[in-house]
Amino acid sequence: MVEELPDVVDVLVIGAGQSGLASAHRLLQRGFAPAIDPVAGPAAGSPGGSPTGPAIDRVAGPADGPAADPATRPGRADLRRRAPSSGRTFLVLDAEDGPGGAWRHRWPTLTMATVNGIHDLPGAALPDPDPAEPARQTLPRYFGEYERSFGLPVLRPVRVLSVQRHDDDPHGLLDVATTRGTLQARAVMSATGTWSRPFWPVVPGKESFAGVQLHTHDYPGPGPFRGRRVAVVGGGISGVGHVREIAEVAEVFWYTRTPPRWTDEPFDVRAGLGVERRVEERVEAGLRPLPVVAETGLYRSPALQRDIDSGVLARRPMFTEILPYGVREQSGEVTEVDVILWATGFRHELRHLTPLGVRTRQGGVYVRGTSVVGEPRLHLVGYGPAASTIGATRAARRAVAQIVGYLDGAGR
Repeated sequence: MVEELPDVVDVLVIGAGQSGLASAHRLLQRGFAPAIDPVAGPAAGSPGGSPTGPAIDRVAGPADGPAADPATRPGRADLRRRAPSSGRTFLVLDAEDGPGGAWRHRWPTLTMATVNGIHDLPGAALPDPDPAEPARQTLPRYFGEYERSFGLPVLRPVRVLSVQRHDDDPHGLLDVATTRGTLQARAVMSATGTWSRPFWPVVPGKESFAGVQLHTHDYPGPGPFRGRRVAVVGGGISGVGHVREIAEVAEVFWYTRTPPRWTDEPFDVRAGLGVERRVEERVEAGLRPLPVVAETGLYRSPALQRDIDSGVLARRPMFTEILPYGVREQSGEVTEVDVILWATGFRHELRHLTPLGVRTRQGGVYVRGTSVVGEPRLHLVGYGPAASTIGATRAARRAVAQIVGYLDGAGR
């Protein structure tokens, strides 16, 4: 049976990745009720759909109350611990076929031992993972268990096409068009992330290349590149990881626009807070958020240092032109390559918000905290300073608090 969209909800959350689930959890804590029957489980055959996967470890936070009775029926353990109903409803729409957000699509060689830090979802700790298990298996399973445990109303697969104002009333409803019909919302929390917007730089001659071009978005792991000559473009964490993997099976050339900025300080919670403050300054000015690595640098672990010393991570300045069978170096020489792998990052997925006219000329959105300036009905979670897994929970709490204040004021 296909679940129908409700006509109206008080809060619509778009996206069920880390930020979307943190937002849904916070709405439950503030007394919002699911607008549809809560999920019974992930879609059949989805990465999170294994009935034998480990259950999440319950960790009661300050607003969670006492730990759930283990004898409580699975999937409903936390429903009785919700705050008293406020009479308001919420719904989560997710474009994926199952739980996990972008983690469903990560390359198979990205394991829990090599993934760049994952923060727990609020109220449920990530069980100790098998370091050798691919992240695209562990995290969708964790997200799916989380949705079931809290009874989150996630409807999928549903892609949001547009959000626009119903009329000129600044406290009126927002019209939301989706691939499964339309509905209206009094407030929207957009948690759409970046995975669906891979960034491909414009380089002269790009269309003439006779070899293979692909993006991190579609990186299959190093196996298919065996014996080839591969150019990897990008100075972020993904680019470094691709170079190190591919170098084991192929000849690889690493290109970046600027020299990598190595740091001996590991990226921890304290460092993350500093990055968030700097990113927040950019988004409050309406500027497009920069990649995290632009703020943090690349942590030079002992293993990374060995690859630097051995020449595996020998960075070249960005090539000036792409030729049918290679690239032209800044020196004018030609390097023949069979594959160009663009590890050039992603842009935030905001195209569904185009009718609202909230984008700036600089490509960003004026945001204070999570609230879009001039449109109090719209909050961006998972954007700017909240784009990290560390920032998702704080952003959700802040956004829901502002939305509750807005709804209370609009009601008066």
